[in-house]
This record gives sequence, C-alpha cells and structure tokens, in this order.
Amino acid sequence: MKYKEKTMKSDRIYEGKIVNLRIDTVEIPDKKYSKREIVEHPGAVGIIPITDDGYIILVKQFRKSVEKVLLEIPAGKIEINEEPKETALRELSEETGYNANGMEYLFEFYTSPGFSNEKVYLFLATELIQGEADPEVDEYIEVEKFKIEDLVDMVHRGEINDSKTIIAIFYAEKYFKQNK
Repeated sequence: MKYKEKTMKSDRIYEGKIVNLRIDTVEIPDKKYSKREIVEHPGAVGIIPITDDGYIILVKQFRKSVEKVLLEIPAGKIEINEEPKETALRELSEETGYNANGMEYLFEFYTSPGFSNEKVYLFLATELIQGEADPEVDEYIEVEKFKIEDLVDMVHRGEINDSKTIIAIFYAEKYFKQNK
C-alpha cells in the first residue's frame, strides 16, 4: 500500500508519568485533512516465565481502566535508558520474586496501533530461581502458577482478557509442543 498520512501539525495536550497525548492534523488523499489522537508510550515488556517443572507464572492485579482484576503475564514499562531485556529481568523479579538465568527475546508487537504507539517486547524466561517479590509501592499483585493446558482453556472460556497474555499463552502452547 502506497498510502501514507503526512503530519501537518502536532499538538501535545498532555504529558504524564506513563503516557503523553498529542493531536496530529494529517493530510489524507484528495488534499483533505483529518485529526488523529495519539497516545505516546515509551514501550513495555511482557515475560513468559516457565518453571523447570512446566508451569507458567502469571500475576493477578486490579486494573482501574477496566474496573476488573486481570490475570496477566508479568510486564512493565521500559524506563529511560533501559534496554528491553533489562526491563524484563527487573519486572520479573519485582512482580513475581523470580529471577531468570535464561531470558530470550521472542518478538515485538503493537498493542493498539489505531491510537497508540505502544510496543511490547515479549521475552521467554527460563531457569528460574525463586526469591522475594518487590512490587512498586502502588502495585498489589498476586502470583499464581498454571499448566499451559489450563491457560489455553481459560482463554477459550473468556477468563483471560489481556491481549499480551493471550498472545503469550498461544506462543507458550507452541513452545511446549515443540519442546516435549
């Protein structure tokens, strides 16, 4: 596709701790103009932690934006001057208490490219060593372990609604089939 929008004007209307919001005026075909509301995000990581005995570690936490407790893979925002792998190691330890001797980059994806530039870098964590979780002051997290078959069933029953976690579960299902 050769179509591309040209930004004519960009106005930042909000700067926050996690996201910024800008409104771009863009030129579309036929010399028409339109507005685009863009949420800027520094990027994040998601981690699939697999124990030596074949369990996947997930976290439960309340998410105000959807007013629900969600079951998710450990994840977090990339800090300034931090590489995604460093973020993955830090977030895994903070949220679950586990440290990983094996942290493999898998792939990256955009969460909602219709309005946000947030990119998630997905990692596979193996050779886990259990320690003590150290969540941020405003994070209240429960750590749980699951077999992959149970997680796949939970996705199909609509019990897991977080997109990065669904992507991770289906990747992990393929991983387990290839590594039996």
